[in-house]
Amino acid sequence: MRDHPVREMTSAETATVAEMLDAFNREFDTPTPGPAVLARRLPGLLADGRLAVLLTGEPAAGVAVLSLRPHVWSDGPVVLLDELYVRPELRGRRYGHALLEAACRLARDRGAETIEINVDGEDRDARRFYEAHGFTHTEPGADEPMYFYYRDLA
Repeated sequence: MRDHPVREMTSAETATVAEMLDAFNREFDTPTPGPAVLARRLPGLLADGRLAVLLTGEPAAGVAVLSLRPHVWSDGPVVLLDELYVRPELRGRRYGHALLEAACRLARDRGAETIEINVDGEDRDARRFYEAHGFTHTEPGADEPMYFYYRDLA
């Protein structure tokens, strides 16, 4: 399989990214505010550096969304891979691999020492994918898995 070039999103691709993120959530029956709201939010988040969006394919086959936040334990930010989505009909062609490798490079280039992702426990395919790329759900020297907790504040 050939490598798939990855690029940072341009303002002209806002609607495409919003559509893909909406499709991702709909595919997995996850709430979404819809592509119009997502398209409205993206430019401001990108402008202040809190968000980075990567695309691969022409037309876009996959998208990765990364959030960067300050971190007291290191000089650089911690990067959270919020979303990694490849259109269903294009899966298995290494677009996800290309996006994940580019996301790790971007994180390192921006000074991050850590990249994190949250994966649903029952999503075995995603867990297998990330583990094959060196991600783990245990801290060094620990045997027990880490957990992600959240609380809805709405």
